[in-house]
Amino acid sequence: MTNTEIREFIENAIGENRVMLFMKGTPHQPACGFSARTSACLNALGVKYAALDILPDPRIREELSGLSGWPTIPQLFVDGELVGGCDIVTEMYETGELAEKLGVEQPEDAEPAPEPEQPRRAPIGLENRLE
Repeated sequence: MTNTEIREFIENAIGENRVMLFMKGTPHQPACGFSARTSACLNALGVKYAALDILPDPRIREELSGLSGWPTIPQLFVDGELVGGCDIVTEMYETGELAEKLGVEQPEDAEPAPEPEQPRRAPIGLENRLE
């Protein structure tokens, strides 16, 4: 894919999904604590959302940051608008603003933001090429 095709893919993902999360890893296997915490906030609200792992190709992050003007990952978009990264999403979750923006009920035990599971890392694999 060219950089232009990657940017178009990102733009389409934002436009086609009401709630779009760009993160390191996936919601089931986040690759960093910030991505894990952000997806945990969305999961706690029971929101359906699309997620894209930015790790497979560094150009995804470059094009996303160029498009959004936001340098860090994760990045949450709602209705085509950048909401922010982990700190902003966490604060919005704790105040109830995130639930309001998403049109869902805030859980009664909403403070503080849910603790994510620790990011899972694949075990280090060794391959014996001495034979």
